[in-house]
Amino acid sequence: MTPQELRTFCLSFNATVEDFPFTPETSVFKVLGKLFALTRLDAHPLTVNLKCDPDDAVRLRGEHEGLIIPGYHMNKRHWNTVTADGELPDQLVRELIEDSYDLVVAGLPRSERLRLDRS
Repeated sequence: MTPQELRTFCLSFNATVEDFPFTPETSVFKVLGKLFALTRLDAHPLTVNLKCDPDDAVRLRGEHEGLIIPGYHMNKRHWNTVTADGELPDQLVRELIEDSYDLVVAGLPRSERLRLDRS
């Protein structure tokens, strides 16, 4: 997955924006103000921090040792850092991004989730 493909995919979700609250190089993708993906698009290798169900996080780290690791500078129970430079199948990276988005949306207040459904 290229940096532009990663960016485009993250922005394809409903009500998603890209923000730069930390540094101009660090892209933060949010849905209704809540972070679901964080990356440096100029990094080599390209990695992205993604929210993950705690049980799935541990399983994925075991299945993809070295390519999916506990979230760098994040709550390691709920976040993974995923290498998106092509060693993992692009489809898996897309699924993990979508799962992260869905987990964040599920944690939003009901009124905001309903507003997303109507958009």
